[in-house]
Amino acid sequence: MKFLAAFTLTPILCFAFQDLGSKHGGWDWLTTGYAVWPMMIGPVLMLLLFIRNIELIRDPRRGANFSQTIKIVSCIFVLPNVFAAIGYSWLAVVPLLCCLTILVADRQLKEQARS
Repeated sequence: MKFLAAFTLTPILCFAFQDLGSKHGGWDWLTTGYAVWPMMIGPVLMLLLFIRNIELIRDPRRGANFSQTIKIVSCIFVLPNVFAAIGYSWLAVVPLLCCLTILVADRQLKEQARS
């Protein structure tokens, strides 16, 4: 859960500092890429975390909290990565696919565990 929190909060904080620093601080080095790249790297790291902890999702008694949290975070990251793919770089398609993979695989693993 600590890693998932770090992968979620880092891009959000980068966006906040980029916005505040470029508007009010006059820091020209805080570009859009400073905020967008962590938003695109986060879902890839979340997918690796998902694959590493796949046994938690198969056992709903132990991993219900992890499963629900990673699905919520993946849903949150879908929309910004769509905008990043359209407006910033086509490479944002990779984290978008990672988010969708987490959402679909979670549902399939839960269905397999019920059977």
